[in-house]
Amino acid sequence: MFRSIRSIRSTQQPIALRRALFTATAVAALAACGMASAQTKTIYIGMNGGTMEKAYSQYVFPAFEKLYGAKVVVVPGTSSDILAKAQANKDKPQMHVMFLDDGIMVRAIGMGLCEKQRPSAALNDIYPAARFKDDMASGVSLGVTGLAYNAKMFKEKGWAAPTSWMDLADPKFKGKVVFQSVSASSFGLHGFLMFNRIQGGNDKNVEPGFKAWPTTIGPNVLEYIPSSAKISEMVQTNEAAIFPLTPTAVAALKVKGIPVEYANPKEGAVVLMVGQCVIANNSEPELAQKLAEFLLSPLAQANVLQYGSQIPTNPKAPAVGEGVGQVAAINGYMKTAITVDWESINANRPAWNARWNKTIER
Repeated sequence: MFRSIRSIRSTQQPIALRRALFTATAVAALAACGMASAQTKTIYIGMNGGTMEKAYSQYVFPAFEKLYGAKVVVVPGTSSDILAKAQANKDKPQMHVMFLDDGIMVRAIGMGLCEKQRPSAALNDIYPAARFKDDMASGVSLGVTGLAYNAKMFKEKGWAAPTSWMDLADPKFKGKVVFQSVSASSFGLHGFLMFNRIQGGNDKNVEPGFKAWPTTIGPNVLEYIPSSAKISEMVQTNEAAIFPLTPTAVAALKVKGIPVEYANPKEGAVVLMVGQCVIANNSEPELAQKLAEFLLSPLAQANVLQYGSQIPTNPKAPAVGEGVGQVAAINGYMKTAITVDWESINANRPAWNARWNKTIER
């Protein structure tokens, strides 16, 4: 069971004032430390595209660039994409920092792709659960994988909001379940592992889940998708009724006018933390460490909460507007959230992936 995180204190500072404070802080630090470089250096950071990339690129990276006289360039992709790029260029890294979902981050650390994050006040401030073993990585945002549903379809059909992972097996959703591939997505893996637990399995034994899937959830699945990118379209075309997703992803879809809502399963959602690590042997180790430290700062995290619905790992990050409610909701979900055993999962995942692709997605 994941410990409930402490509530993040809200602040009523006007947005314009907080933006000014952020800029003033950066400029003051720049003047005091004399960190501006005569020659602009470029830092490449791998992370998910879309809402996350937009929030960081518009509201976080510019302050860092001004502070250190550097340029930050995003290399977009899923966690699996970013890991593959880092692994392929292990001897001569093309990126300096990378964001990965927690389970994939544990794999990256095991592969020797990350270097220890150096001590800092910001690192000390984040929740203990957001510090990976030996500080080889640190969490930049907290979340959970639960269920999301097509609110428009549910209203038209008169269906009640889902309450359990087993709702995915309800016959009324035949041909209306969209499920992310277990071999490519943390969302899909989380959903399968919770189903497996309900069937009597655990994170070391997935036999019950594989055995029961073809006669329960399997017949309801319209399509197995490699990522959640298609969900927006499939909701708008009324193809998708229910699917695993995070509150953050739901919030991003709602901003675009997509009629989706989040439902927290009674069995518990699954903790999904986005972690960052400084890539080992990168060409700008000092600047990369500074970026990793900067991304844990209260104001950096406050901005990605406000503009990207990313839940802070630093309890000192102020929350304003809708962010207050988003943080409060995550506090509630965390009370029953499940933390999976990534060491066991990663040890067995290649075999599970092969079995999934052969027997489920064939």
